[in-house]
Amino acid sequence: MKVGFIGLGNMGGPMARNLAREGHAVRGFDLAAPMPKGVEKAASAAEVAQGAEVVITMLPNGDILRKVADEVVPAMEAGAILLDCSTVDVESARAVAAQCEERGCGFLDAPVSGGIGGADAGTLTFMVGGAADALERARPLLDIMGGRTVHCGDAGNGQAAKICNNMILGATMAVTCEAFALADKLGLDRQAMYDVASTSSGQSWSLTTYCPAPGVGPKSPSDNDYRPGFAAELMLKDLGLAIRAAEAAGAVVPVGEEAMRQYRQFVEDEDGRGRDFSAMLPRLAAKALG
Repeated sequence: MKVGFIGLGNMGGPMARNLAREGHAVRGFDLAAPMPKGVEKAASAAEVAQGAEVVITMLPNGDILRKVADEVVPAMEAGAILLDCSTVDVESARAVAAQCEERGCGFLDAPVSGGIGGADAGTLTFMVGGAADALERARPLLDIMGGRTVHCGDAGNGQAAKICNNMILGATMAVTCEAFALADKLGLDRQAMYDVASTSSGQSWSLTTYCPAPGVGPKSPSDNDYRPGFAAELMLKDLGLAIRAAEAAGAVVPVGEEAMRQYRQFVEDEDGRGRDFSAMLPRLAAKALG
């Protein structure tokens, strides 16, 4: 396929590289990031869209997505697909979907789970909102970039699935870090705590796949001085999206709100910015020591 790719940072770069490596003609644009191997550089976002069958975006937030769409959608050919892999608010996703529909183009919101490692390995999970026929046309690209694709329904539902999932993730990671810090205070060995919780009712992905305690469980960012696989400020962003969506929908999410408060304090008032979201553990352990 002829593919345009806009946003070639830590996530988008390896995704675009994987597409080019599999033989797709990929043209890319980014204001700062270098072009991955095999990706042709374009002079603008609009140039990326010209002649592309699928335009993929991986952008920081909904405001930037809307601005890029204003430039890209008019340059897209009728019948082309805009595949947005950013994590943004549901309203922005649906607004851009309507913009694409007016142009005669398809739109898929397809935020990802799996982090930088998943982007590099091509094992991301895509949560997709949009028309089924557009998804089937884009599926060959999704199958290269990811290991699993879940169709969540109409446009915007991919974003809804992502923010609900990450609200669970943020809350479970926060309480997992609290549990390890409490175990320290009670004189319980971290490995023993892991051995019990990982095989009983305390089990979660945050514990058994992405353990925040160094040297315990499978290798994770905690074993690399908490260099981010998923940065704490990105978790704060996603929790903010979830809470705003809950407010708009009239949903009650007190645990999600508390998780957001904890991550806001960690990122904005402590040393969390630029660290992995599991770095809550050393912060809590230090507080426990007083």
